[in-house]
Amino acid sequence: MPPIGSYDVVVIGGGHAGCEAALASNRMGLKTCLFTMNVDTIAQLSCNPAIGGLAKGHIVREIDALGGQMAKAADAAGIQFRVLNRSKGPAVWSMRAQADRQLYKTHMKDALETTPNLDIKQASIEEILVKDGSITGVMASLGETYEARAVIATTGTFLNGLIHIGLTSYPSGRAGEFPSVGLSSSLSRLGFKMGRLKTGTPPRIDARTIDFSKTTPQWGDDPPEPFSFSTREIINPQLPCFITYTNEATHNIITSSLDRSPLYSGAIKGVGARYCPSIEDKAVRFADKPRHQVFLEPEGLRTNEYYANGIPTSLPIDVQIRMVRSIEGLADAEIIRPGYAIEYDCVYPTQLRHTLETKDVGGLYLAGQINGTSGYEEAAAQGLMAGINAALKLKGRPPLVLQRHEAYIGVLIDDLTTLGTKEPYRMFTSRAEYRLLLRNDNAEMRLKEIGRLIGLVSEEDYAGFAAKRALIWEEIMRLKTHRAIPAEVNVALATLNTTPLTEQTTLEQLLKRPEVTYAFIENVYPASSTLPPDAKQYIETEIKYEGYVRQQERLVERMKKLEFKQIPPGFNYRLISGLSREALGKLEDIRPETVGQAGRIPGITPAAISLLIVAIEKGKRLPRDDFNP
Repeated sequence: MPPIGSYDVVVIGGGHAGCEAALASNRMGLKTCLFTMNVDTIAQLSCNPAIGGLAKGHIVREIDALGGQMAKAADAAGIQFRVLNRSKGPAVWSMRAQADRQLYKTHMKDALETTPNLDIKQASIEEILVKDGSITGVMASLGETYEARAVIATTGTFLNGLIHIGLTSYPSGRAGEFPSVGLSSSLSRLGFKMGRLKTGTPPRIDARTIDFSKTTPQWGDDPPEPFSFSTREIINPQLPCFITYTNEATHNIITSSLDRSPLYSGAIKGVGARYCPSIEDKAVRFADKPRHQVFLEPEGLRTNEYYANGIPTSLPIDVQIRMVRSIEGLADAEIIRPGYAIEYDCVYPTQLRHTLETKDVGGLYLAGQINGTSGYEEAAAQGLMAGINAALKLKGRPPLVLQRHEAYIGVLIDDLTTLGTKEPYRMFTSRAEYRLLLRNDNAEMRLKEIGRLIGLVSEEDYAGFAAKRALIWEEIMRLKTHRAIPAEVNVALATLNTTPLTEQTTLEQLLKRPEVTYAFIENVYPASSTLPPDAKQYIETEIKYEGYVRQQERLVERMKKLEFKQIPPGFNYRLISGLSREALGKLEDIRPETVGQAGRIPGITPAAISLLIVAIEKGKRLPRDDFNP
């Protein structure tokens, strides 16, 4: 059968990674087609109805600054917004939004369908076509083929997906959907090392059967702070979540039923996430804990379903019913959808370059849970970067590789491609060495220019950013030069219980006091221009933490010498005299692209790095025939 169509880029999968990948490559001028097994589930929030969270919120803002879509979709669908960790430093403040599941899908699908020259097709891609080590196209389940210059696989949990509820298991990519079987075999035949992971989801409960009077409501911030830098207003009604807890009776029900748990009976072989354990795991591993929090989250404005965050489970349905009804406020609860565990295949991500292109198959990119990650945000970030880099490569332009000091996205991809993962990877602020440089309030300052240069940030968006940036620098200069006079400010300072001024000082120095906020400065010495709230927060943080920020910037400069020292493609590590067998094996397996990346591989010692640097320099001085790069 001759090819049915021909594309620059084919994207496999319509989840969060696939949507960002397809939009990015198409907006950068490439003819793109997104293949999904069900066009009605594009951008499905498969697990919790929320976007963002600790560190994940930073990623969403970075996606937005680069020109991605997730933040705009979250704002369009958001029904509760909160900034987490407000009691801590600004480096770890993280944004989170409850999302209306249907509104989120509608926004993202509309973004795809209204993008010119972007095709969407419902089909199951079963084979990746390769010739001479490079992509030529894909083949679908009915035998039809499509030519492609690049393929981005974003398969989520669908690769050989297997759902477990109690001791019952059945093939599925997600509840109610078929798995992808042939594609996993195709990747294996291409020589990729595959792994097996597991994730889980809790039961969904009918709101009409919840006694909310026995729970604690939790409202969002008022006014809500949007994710996208371009969003001017949140228009959806805002809803509360509700907090309750498991108890001793709940834990007894769980532990007495472990013989029927696939997790403890050995039916599940995949590795689950340490940081998001099932309620079975919590009851066993933390037996000393009298209770665990359950967060009841609305799934939307026009549905009765509530997501019981905190009790993901694969226990049998009868046990799930008893367990749920033992929880305060849920005595009469009816389960609409049971919780379940799902196992799926993944590709070990050390087989990828930092561009997310595979090392052994040119033009093949992988993004999302196929690379061993968990979470919508991590998936979307990878999809965006895969789409960007596929487009840049096909256009003959240099790749975009974000460094660890530039973005959480850089930390994410470097961790995956350098360290790999044997469990579902989740982003935390603690993974970033330079997190004071990677705040959610400065994502636009860090990345907007890059988004514009690669062609994803529109001129309209960039003009708004440039105008705001000019106002920010103008205000910072005013704070550095305008002086506060004791007679004008001391009465106000007394209300803050801070030391009065004895001589004039700049507004910048005054703002560096812990008790003084930008709002205080603005009240006493108003700016000549009106600044948006996010600009005010950026200014305050930059000034208060200036010393720490400069310290991290100096550290980054020292590290760059190693970070950007390139290792020649195909470098022969066996020529390095004195390298241990362990170091040799890891370097040959991961094939790092820079000395900095090599230094982050577990087991690679400083001594091994020194030998590597000497060998690279020696190789540069040898005749080509004597050096095997």
